[in-house]
Amino acid sequence: MKEKEKIREIAEESHLAGLIDQGTELKGELNFKGSFRIEGYFQGKIYSDSMLIIGEKGKVEAEVKVGELIINGEIHGNLQAKERIEVHSKGRVFGTLMSPRLLIEEGSYLEANCQTVKIQDENLSSAPEVKEGKPS
Repeated sequence: MKEKEKIREIAEESHLAGLIDQGTELKGELNFKGSFRIEGYFQGKIYSDSMLIIGEKGKVEAEVKVGELIINGEIHGNLQAKERIEVHSKGRVFGTLMSPRLLIEEGSYLEANCQTVKIQDENLSSAPEVKEGKPS
């Protein structure tokens, strides 16, 4: 990939596509393109090839499959990132972490199983296909 194309792709990924703000509670399935930030509460499933940021006030209980995951708040669940997972000093993680690169800052809290493995090039941006009313 040419350097200009790579810079353009990084710029598009860093664009904040959505926000669940403090005081907001949502349950369900979240799919997005571009970066998404959670400062409120979310419960369910999250799928994307892009970056998910859990802010300091954010609390998430979910199955997560994203390109990159940055944790500054609290998260519970099975977490997979194709590129990397970062747990910053105010981050609190409960569950399972799977990613080829894992960064844990001093001061963070981790009660998790961690695996630094390459995540297959599956399409993270969508849930499993549904055929004849049943998940595949």
